[in-house]
Amino acid sequence: MKRNEVLAKINEIAKDVFDNDEIELTEQTTAADVEEWDSLSHLSLIADIEREFGIRFTLSEISGSKNVGEFVNALIKHLDSK
Repeated sequence: MKRNEVLAKINEIAKDVFDNDEIELTEQTTAADVEEWDSLSHLSLIADIEREFGIRFTLSEISGSKNVGEFVNALIKHLDSK
């Protein structure tokens, strides 16, 4: 799966999690950039991404990702190892 396809799918999931069809996440987006992004929605976003892609993130991947781009990197790494 290509990077832009992964980001597009994450955007679809984010729109559902944040209940906001106008959200457009970029690789540089951080939680601070999205008003609805709090700790509970963060957990929901991670769980929904894991379910959609059939992967499991490590705790260090979750806590170490500073922006959406780093999260995409971790996700692609999991997909490539399948």
